[in-house]
Amino acid sequence: MERQPEGVVRSPAETVREAQRLLDAGMPFHAHEVFEDAWKSGPAASAPLWRGLAQLAVGLTHAARGNAVGGARLLRRGAEGIEGLDGAPYGIDVPGLVRWAGELAGRVERAGPAVDAAREAPRLVL
Repeated sequence: MERQPEGVVRSPAETVREAQRLLDAGMPFHAHEVFEDAWKSGPAASAPLWRGLAQLAVGLTHAARGNAVGGARLLRRGAEGIEGLDGAPYGIDVPGLVRWAGELAGRVERAGPAVDAAREAPRLVL
């Protein structure tokens, strides 16, 4: 599957909308690229949010490909990266994503086989 174009500058709302569309379509790696664009092109103050979300998306990618160890590790790393953020930046449900990542990481470690990326896609906004 073709990669997302790199270096696209989007508003935070456009970033969230596009990433959610890709996650819902079972394309978490592509969502990762959208978050990475926001991380690299946006203000430094928002970088931890976008970096953490990119790590969550890559964790889901690894879990969907059957890499339980890498998937769980990246899901937890992404959750740790966003866990302390104040409020709901850009409407993003940070506490819900932290819970989702922890639960999925645990299931991936216990069950081992690949997960369905579209079925496991998180809801980004409250």
